[in-house]
Amino acid sequence: MNSIRTFKKMKHKNEKIVMLTAYDYPSAKYVEMAGIDLILVGDSLGMVVLGYENTLNVTVSDMVHHAKAVRNGAKESFIVVDMPYMSYHISNEETKRNAAKLILETGANAVKLEGGKPSRIEAIKAIIDCEIPVVGHLGLTPQSIYQFGGYVVQGKKEADQEKILEQAKAIEQAGAFMIVLEGIPEKLGEKITENLSIPTIGIGAGRFTDGQVLVYHDVLGMADFAPKFVRKYMNLSDKIPANLKKFINDVKEGEFPKKEQIYAPMDK
Repeated sequence: MNSIRTFKKMKHKNEKIVMLTAYDYPSAKYVEMAGIDLILVGDSLGMVVLGYENTLNVTVSDMVHHAKAVRNGAKESFIVVDMPYMSYHISNEETKRNAAKLILETGANAVKLEGGKPSRIEAIKAIIDCEIPVVGHLGLTPQSIYQFGGYVVQGKKEADQEKILEQAKAIEQAGAFMIVLEGIPEKLGEKITENLSIPTIGIGAGRFTDGQVLVYHDVLGMADFAPKFVRKYMNLSDKIPANLKKFINDVKEGEFPKKEQIYAPMDK
């Protein structure tokens, strides 16, 4: 299994780090079989698995449920679990309790939380005080979509870029071992990466971060909507219904089951 030290060495060697999301046993199994560096059980499961409009309704119990399944499917992988909305916003005591629950009940290796304002920095410190590794997340943070006014690229203005850079430095100083940069200009992604000693993982942050992460369903063409930064390596949204329709037709036309699919078939 990879470790925090592994990822830091990869950054220093300029070896790209690859992260993918997984939300259940089969997706975790396939991602691990492919040789992924680390897995993110993202609160994006609210949209791609549970059918919500955004990530805000995802609960700690949801994350525990899905992360357990991911660990069952990827026993040798380093797994990061998202802390969902309002699980680290109330108090440091509640933050610690929720982070510990996510680790102890799932077998995950680290948690991730969004934002870089002072209260988030304190939350990161509180979690690390419990000996739990933390991944930060800056830029387009989906739990803040109401404040942003939607899924809008962040850091377009110079003042905003400086703010995000300073937040990234604060997250590193707080003790996070990695940071996800989402939906920011490529130049800012490069600048943050150059200024941090911890790895940066980009999603819509350009070519110069230390690694990249995409959503499992986006990569395989299973999601309802694909952002600009997504590359589809398959288009299962077309293939799955078409092949299920074949099964339906085979049953209706008496073509399934055949003799080879029957226990102790009778002779006609």
